Amino acid sequence: MASPSELATERSHSKPLGIRFWEYIKKAKLSYKSHQAVVLIVTFFAYTTYHATRKTTSIVKSALDPQSSAAGLKFPWRITYLSSPAETQRRSWVLGDGWAPFNGSDGTALLGQLDVAFLAVYAIGMYFSGHLGDRMNLRIFLTVGMIGTGLFTSLFGVGYWANIHSFYYFLIVQMIAGLFQSSGWPSVVAVVGNWFGKKKRGLIMGIWNAHTSIGNITGSLIASTLLSYGWGWSFVVPGLLIAFMGILVCLLLPVSPESVGADRQEEEDDAVDSPKKKREGVAEPLLGSHTEMKEIAVGFIEAWRIPGVAPFAFCLFFAKLVAYTFLYWLPYYIGHTAGNLSTFFDVGGVLGGILAGHISDRLDARAITAATFMYCAIPALYFYRSYGHISFAMNIALMFICGMFVNGPYALITTAVSADLGTHSSLNGNSKALATVTAIIDGTGSVGAAIGPLLTGYISANSWSAVFMMLMAAALVAGLLLTRLVVAEVAARISETRSQGRPQSRSQEPELNV
Repeated sequence: MASPSELATERSHSKPLGIRFWEYIKKAKLSYKSHQAVVLIVTFFAYTTYHATRKTTSIVKSALDPQSSAAGLKFPWRITYLSSPAETQRRSWVLGDGWAPFNGSDGTALLGQLDVAFLAVYAIGMYFSGHLGDRMNLRIFLTVGMIGTGLFTSLFGVGYWANIHSFYYFLIVQMIAGLFQSSGWPSVVAVVGNWFGKKKRGLIMGIWNAHTSIGNITGSLIASTLLSYGWGWSFVVPGLLIAFMGILVCLLLPVSPESVGADRQEEEDDAVDSPKKKREGVAEPLLGSHTEMKEIAVGFIEAWRIPGVAPFAFCLFFAKLVAYTFLYWLPYYIGHTAGNLSTFFDVGGVLGGILAGHISDRLDARAITAATFMYCAIPALYFYRSYGHISFAMNIALMFICGMFVNGPYALITTAVSADLGTHSSLNGNSKALATVTAIIDGTGSVGAAIGPLLTGYISANSWSAVFMMLMAAALVAGLLLTRLVVAEVAARISETRSQGRPQSRSQEPELNV
C-alpha cells in the first residue's frame, strides 16, 4: 500500500504541466474554485472549436455546389464519382465556379451523403468514446480527439490546393473526422461533472453550454469570411484552431479534484448548507448526485439501466433531429446569400440553454423543464414557417424564438441531465459512469441528428411545409417521452410541500392546547 507521501508525489505528476508551472511561479497551490474556473474556461473553448469545425461544411456547401439555388432540390442517393469528368477539373478556382464532383446535377445528393456519413460515424463513435473515456485519462483522450479532428478537417480543405476531385476522398476524410469528433462531448461533460455538484449545475452548465452556439456562430463567420480566398481555408483555419486548443487542453485541463489533489471540502460545505440538501430526507431526487469516486467503470448495459437514462436518451433523439435539421438546412432554407442570418437561431439557443438550466435548478425539475420547452417549440416552428417570410425583422425574431425553444432542452439534456444521471444515487457514489452515460444520451441523440437532415432532403423536394410538420411531430414525441419522469417530479414536489407543512402544524398544537 502506497504511503501518503508517495500518493502526493503521484498526484503532483498527474497534474497538467501548465498548472504545475503556474503553481511553481506563484509558490502556492490553486484553490478548488480556481481549478473549477480553469475547467470551465478550458472546456468551453475546447468544445467551441469542435462546433466551429462542424459548422464549416454547411457554409461551404453553397461554394461547392453553387447551382443548387433552391433549397428543395432532389436528394435521393444517386451516382457517385470516383473522380470527376476531365472537362470539369480545373487548376484555378473562383467563388461561384463550384467544385467537382459537387457542382454537377447531383451535387446536393453528394453533399447529403457527406453529412449523413459524418453524423452516422459520429453517433456510432460516441458509444465507444464514452466507454473509453471512463477508462482512460480524459485529458489525453480529449487531446487526441481534438488534434485528430483538426488534422482531418484540414485534410478536407487540402483537397482545394491538391486539386482533388474524388468524392471518396472527401467521404473518407469526413467519416474519420466524425470519429475523432465523437471524443469531445463525453469527455468535456465528464470533466465538468467531476468538478461541480448538483447545486446550480443546470445554470452553470446552461451558461457553459453556450459554447455550442458560439462555436456554430464562429464557424459560420470564419468559413464565410475565408471563402473568397479559396474554400480550402474555410476548413484549414478551424482545423488548426482546434488542434492548437487541443495542445492547451493537454497543458491545462485538470480532469478531476483527485487528479490534482484538490480539496472537495469547500464544495461539500456549500452542498450541506443548501436548503434542497436539507429536504433530501423527504424525497430522494430522481437525478441524485454523489461525489465519492470509485475506480471501477460502469458497463454499457448497466449504464442504460440507470433510472432516467433511456427516456432522456430517446427524448434527445427527437430533440437533436429538430436541432440538426436547422443546423444543416437552415442556410439553404433562407437562401445561400443569407447564410449568416442563420446565426440568430444559435443566438436564441444560447438564451434557451441558460433559461432551461436556471429554471430546472430553481424548480429542481429537469424533466418538467425539458418537456415544457419541447412543447413550446411546436407553435414556434409553426409560426416561423407561416409568418417568417413577412419581413426581415419577423424572420429574425421567429428564428431566435425557435432557437431558444429547440436548443434549450437539447442543451439541458446533454449537460446537466447527463451529469446528474452519471452520478445517480443508484451508482452508490461511483462517478466513473459520467462519460459512458453522456455518450449513451448524446450518441442516441446523434442518431436522430443524422436521420433528420436525411429525411429533410427527401421531404423538402416536395414540400417544406411537410418538413416543418415532421419537426413539430418530433418535438411532440420528445416531450411525450418524458411524461413518466414529469409525473414523478410533480409527485415529488407535492410530497415535499406536504412534508414541509407537517412539522409546522405539529409545532402549533401546544399553543392551541394552552
